Amino acid sequence: MHTRPPRSDSSTAAGPVQGTPSNTVSGLLRRTISRNGPATALLFEDRRWTYAELGAAVHRVARRLAAAGLPSGARVAAYGANSDAYLILFLACAEAGLVHVPVNFALKGDELSYLLEDSGASLVVADDALLPLVEGIRAAGRAPAIEQVWPIFPGTGGSGLSVLETALDPEADTAPVEVAVAGDDLVQLLYTSGTTSAPKGAMMTHAALVAEYVSSIIALDLTAEDRPLIAMPLYHSAAMHVFALPYLSLGAAVRLIARPDVGQILRLVEEEHIGSLFLAPTVWVPLSNHPELETRDLSSLTKAQYGASIMPVTVLQRLRSRYPKIGFYNCFGQSELGPLCTVLRPEEHDARPASCGRPVYFVEARVVTADGRVAEPGEPGEIQYRSPQLLAGYWNKPEATDEAFTDGWFRSGDQVTRDTQGYIQVVDRIKDVINTGGVLVAPREVEDCIYELPEVAEVAVVGLPDDRWVEAITAVVVLKEGASLTAETVRAHVRKRIADYKVPKRVDFVAELPRNQSGKLLKRELRAERADRTEGIQA
Repeated sequence: MHTRPPRSDSSTAAGPVQGTPSNTVSGLLRRTISRNGPATALLFEDRRWTYAELGAAVHRVARRLAAAGLPSGARVAAYGANSDAYLILFLACAEAGLVHVPVNFALKGDELSYLLEDSGASLVVADDALLPLVEGIRAAGRAPAIEQVWPIFPGTGGSGLSVLETALDPEADTAPVEVAVAGDDLVQLLYTSGTTSAPKGAMMTHAALVAEYVSSIIALDLTAEDRPLIAMPLYHSAAMHVFALPYLSLGAAVRLIARPDVGQILRLVEEEHIGSLFLAPTVWVPLSNHPELETRDLSSLTKAQYGASIMPVTVLQRLRSRYPKIGFYNCFGQSELGPLCTVLRPEEHDARPASCGRPVYFVEARVVTADGRVAEPGEPGEIQYRSPQLLAGYWNKPEATDEAFTDGWFRSGDQVTRDTQGYIQVVDRIKDVINTGGVLVAPREVEDCIYELPEVAEVAVVGLPDDRWVEAITAVVVLKEGASLTAETVRAHVRKRIADYKVPKRVDFVAELPRNQSGKLLKRELRAERADRTEGIQA
């Protein structure tokens, strides 16, 4: 499979196409509006949009994008926190035949320049506070493809009306844009998080994302009555494509907040009777320890989903025990599949609490050993996928695209085991497995053991270069507020429960762990910070 450029021959297609059934994101929105026009679609801050109003807003912004002279397939970078305008922009890009590029709003400097340059974005739409960063990059001669910069909200930066003002403009034309958009056209570049290398832009087509929406709805039992709360960043594929868009396609009333503030989340669950809540483990962990958890009424919450990083089994069991009426779903995947790949359903958690479930509706998976064999049940190997949800390739990286596929199967980089009934259990990222004294150790096993200590809020285990051990197992621990613990206590606890060679040679205590805005742990930073230090390593 090679990198395929976006279609550029359909921007002047004659005749109306919006009324034609299509396997596209814009076709999906059109159909849900026709079914649910007066119903509430989206709530953000004090604004409430019906499906009819949302559709009109999308048409207004899409027409402005078309009037800006952007050719079909042009890239539009979205650089901002969650908002109704951010979501409308994505849907407008889909209607106008443009490629949406979500950018982590925490990026700046070289990281931001890289994404803007690599994507070749000709338009950047940003929150007001972030606009100076974009203009600084332009002033430095970086990202030369950028022709226009628009604000998402009314403010002092950018050019012309903001996206929100356009969406609300009562004088603007609300007729849909007449651009031919097909299922195999690109609609988004989903950049990988870059935890081990420079981010790559996964080229996602309309059809791939629509297939992923179907998989999400089936695997997670999503319904129009769920009253979902979207708190995780929309630039991340899980929040946008596993929850926000599938729920909108069903006609649900989606409550959106700017950032995952635990206090606000708990208040909204109680006050707005939220029924479905997806959070990364990095938010579930502090929520499980939040003082308001004891006083808030969470009886409306029946579905709770977690994913984007590994959930500590002890934290999960604590939440399930405290709230037995909430069904927990483990969502596992990666950007290149839009992202949902496997799900562990609520009724499956008792028997397999550490599993990430089985492949979803449109995903086929196999586990392959290092020597190229299909793994036996219980034998570790790389999980590989075939699916209509898959990326069309990596943007401008044909060699990386070729390396990512073998015999038509996508190579995930995740090491797993699979049992006789098809349930997957993640061992670790293949690059994160530690070689200590010639024996391979999965950091997750050691982390789960350390999480059993009640004083521990978070922990990450990495391997550090060591002359004797090749890599020395190192635990980096964040303690709960007011708690105290010694390195020897941690080691003694691990030694009682798992093999001696898995006991950390070193234990560091830190205030927080480095993570990206998607909640993924940046183990490369943990290793880099400690690479030249050998104190504390046990013989």
